[in-house]
Amino acid sequence: MTISRILPHALCVMIVILSGACTRKAVEKNDSPVLVKVGKSTLTHADLLKALPVGLTTADSAAFASAYIRKWIDSRLISDIAASEIDMTDIDRLVNEYRNRLVEMEYKTRMADAHAPSSFPEDSLRNYYVNNNSDFILERPMLQGVYLKVPDNAPNLALIRKLYRSDKQSDIDRLEKEILTSAIHYDYFRDKWVDWEQIELHIPYDFGSKPDAFLRGRDHFETSAGGFVYLLDIKDVLPSGAYMPFENARVLISERLSAHERQVYEASLMKNLYNKSVADGKIQLFVDIKP
Repeated sequence: MTISRILPHALCVMIVILSGACTRKAVEKNDSPVLVKVGKSTLTHADLLKALPVGLTTADSAAFASAYIRKWIDSRLISDIAASEIDMTDIDRLVNEYRNRLVEMEYKTRMADAHAPSSFPEDSLRNYYVNNNSDFILERPMLQGVYLKVPDNAPNLALIRKLYRSDKQSDIDRLEKEILTSAIHYDYFRDKWVDWEQIELHIPYDFGSKPDAFLRGRDHFETSAGGFVYLLDIKDVLPSGAYMPFENARVLISERLSAHERQVYEASLMKNLYNKSVADGKIQLFVDIKP
């Protein structure tokens, strides 16, 4: 059933090639024939079947198996063979330290997710905003208004030009009906502040490196490119250096408060875990350390 071939003895590698086409018949690992052995590691027929993609032809299966076995061998030549020629003390120490850090991070994350608050009362958010408003200074302007992208051959383009700058709710309602048949992109943000960068990215126009200078004194902007007309109504502008509106800062504040609460919780968690472990005898101290 099998043909064995021994690679150079210096590598201590044995490959057993099974005859016949591979099938996906369930094979228990303990009973499965060994295909490759490198040092103390083994690759079995069952291991190979688990890795084999579904739907390959016989030729492709053979090619995949050959490549997979070779890659498996290469991955273990260092870990199982070369490792015997170097001092593994430092490697084992680093692996153990890394494992401990992973366990610590996972434990803290799970416990904080379950116990540390992630939402905060409105007054807590506003108090943080007031007391730390210097942290929320705009690096770019923000604006309120209306943005549209419309084909330049839209039959109702003239009407859209008239309606999108109107302050009348009836005109805005009519605009929104008109754009259903024409506009490619429509964004109404007269009731919220939007970062200038979010608008700039949609308009194929060189606004220069000083958006504040471009926006100063403007109440609308229009340009054409690639068969489309880009319309921007500017209701209001917050310049760079102004304070970010509270509604826009809300998410950042919540993230900061959440991070702070997680740190507080983790410190309390580790202190309680330490005290309990000392009381239970799981920690035995033979030196004095600071509490």
